[in-house]
Amino acid sequence: MVHLVIMAGGVGSRLYPMSTPERPKQFIDVLDSGKTMIQETVERFLPLCPIENVWVVTSERYASLVREQLPFLPQSNLLLEPVARNTAPCIAYACRKIAALDPEANVVVSPSDALVLNPEPFRAAIATALNFTATNDNAIVTIGVKPHYPASVYGYIHAASAFVGLQLSKVLEFKEKPSEELAAQYLAKGSYFWNAGIFVWKASTVNAQIRQYAPNIAAIIDALEPSFFTENEATALSELFPQCEKISIDYALMEHSDSIYVISGDFAWDDLGSWKSVFTHLERRGKEDKIRYWQKILSETQKM
Repeated sequence: MVHLVIMAGGVGSRLYPMSTPERPKQFIDVLDSGKTMIQETVERFLPLCPIENVWVVTSERYASLVREQLPFLPQSNLLLEPVARNTAPCIAYACRKIAALDPEANVVVSPSDALVLNPEPFRAAIATALNFTATNDNAIVTIGVKPHYPASVYGYIHAASAFVGLQLSKVLEFKEKPSEELAAQYLAKGSYFWNAGIFVWKASTVNAQIRQYAPNIAAIIDALEPSFFTENEATALSELFPQCEKISIDYALMEHSDSIYVISGDFAWDDLGSWKSVFTHLERRGKEDKIRYWQKILSETQKM
C-alpha cells in the first residue's frame, strides 16, 4: 500500500506577519484559493494514496489546526512532536510507525507548504517513483524540480545525467544553496535540479538506512516502538523524542546513501518562501487587492 507522510511542523517565519508561530503558512490560504496549503497538499496526492493512509507529523500546538482542516484524518495518523527536531527524527518516527502496520509500505514524504501548479505531471513522476521503489529494494527516489532560473535560495540535486521525461537518474550529490554565479553554471549543465524535499521509498528501506547512517536516532525510535498505538505512546514520545539529534534527513541520510535516484519534471513548483514569490503568484491570479493589503501590513510592520 502507498502511504503519504506530510511534514507540517514548520513555523513559516519567512512570511511573517501573515505566517506566525501560532498559525504558520501551511495552515493558511496563502494565495486566496479557498484552501490552505496543507489541504492543497493532501488533495494533490489523493489520487495516489487512500485517505486512511495519510499521516501528518506536526507540533503538539498545531494539533487542533490539523484536525480542523483535515477532519477525515484518522486520529492515530496524527503524529505530534513534543519538540521540533528537524526532518530526520520526524521521518524516522513516521516511517517506523507505518512499517509496524504495513511492513511492505511504499511511502511518499512531502512538505506541507509548497505550491505545485502542474499537478498531473507531478503525480506521474510520483507514480513512476513509487513503481521503482516497490520493485527495487534499498532504492530511494527524490523529486527534483527542473530549474527555470539560477536560484540561489534552493539546494540542488546533481544527477548523473541530464534527462527529459519520466526517467530516473542516479544522484551524484546534494549541493547546498549556491551563489547566483554557481547556480547559473548548474542551470547551463542541465543535470542539476532544485531540491523539493520530497522523497519516495519503502518504509523498510528508510528504516534500515536510518539505522545505518543515524544509529542514535534509530535507537531512540527502537525504545519508542513498543508504545506505538497504545495509551502510553504520548508519554513515551515526550520522554524519548527530545533526545533525538536535531538534524535534517538530507544531512542524516541523503548525503551518505549510495542508492538514491532522482526523477524530475516541469511541475511549476514553488516553496512560497518569500513575499516576492507570494506577490508574483497573487498577481497572476488577479489578486491585486490582496497584494495591496499585505504590502500595507508589511509597511506598517517595518515601521514598528
